[in-house]
Formats: sequence, structure tokens, C-alpha cells
Amino acid sequence: MTTQQIATKLAAFCAKGEFEKAQKELYAEDVVSIEPFATPAFEKETKGLAAVNEKIRQFMSMVEEVFAVKVSEPIVAGNSFAFTMDMDVRMKGRDRETMSEVCVYVTKDGKVISEQFFF
Repeated sequence: MTTQQIATKLAAFCAKGEFEKAQKELYAEDVVSIEPFATPAFEKETKGLAAVNEKIRQFMSMVEEVFAVKVSEPIVAGNSFAFTMDMDVRMKGRDRETMSEVCVYVTKDGKVISEQFFF
């Protein structure tokens, strides 16, 4: 699978909120996920597909309701791509909010090997 194909599929999965399905299909076993900073819920860096899967499960368990997810068209350069994602959500115990981030990915051998998020 080319980087463009991975980018298109990942953006489509994310727009539907199918994050775990995307990871299962598109991520390498040794994927690395990097957050802008460590929080009480998440480490700054998570290594390995199982740990990254658990991270998205933990995040989704904190979400009370998803109203909408909007993903931009991916921008591809070589083996990297990026898109923006806006999530209109209500986190448990909080008011409704829009979370906006830039998501940057690197691929190798037809799989995502790293993801990094910027808020």
C-alpha cells in the first residue's frame, strides 16, 4: 500500500470515528505514538501496537458523546502525511467542546510506523 493509499484510508477511518479499526489495519506492530506533552492519562510517547490500541481505548472511555468528527484531506510528501482533525465531543464531566489537532504520520513498508499530534 502506498503512503497516499494509507493516508486516504486513515483519514476515512478517522472521519467515521473508527480509530481502533484503522490501527488494526494500517499500523505496524512497532508503531510509536507521540503526544505534545504527557498528561495524567497518557505518556508523551507510547510504543507498540498493543499499547497504542490501549491508548485509544482509554481516550474513548473518557468520551461521553461524539457529535461530529471532521478530517481534512491528507497532504502527502514522500513517506509522510498529515491532516487536521476536529472532534466535537463531550468528555465525561465536562462541557461540550471542539478538539482540534494536526495529525502527522510516517509510513514504512505499507504501514504507519509513527503518529504525532499537535494541538
